Amino acid sequence: MQDSKCTVPISEKYALTIEEAAEYSNIGQNRISELLKAPRCSFVLYVGRKKLVKRVEFERFISESIEI
Repeated sequence: MQDSKCTVPISEKYALTIEEAAEYSNIGQNRISELLKAPRCSFVLYVGRKKLVKRVEFERFISESIEI
């Protein structure tokens, strides 16, 4: 019997874990964690105590930045 667990490609996910965001962007996990701590971070999503990265807003942030 096949495993019924379906994996969604990162490029189709709405929210990413810090690990997925690091893999997707080639930015280190520690740097992404620091960015998520910023008071005006537009791409952080809190799920309980867990922090996720809103993919589209994260992409926009990267495209508008010249230095991270």
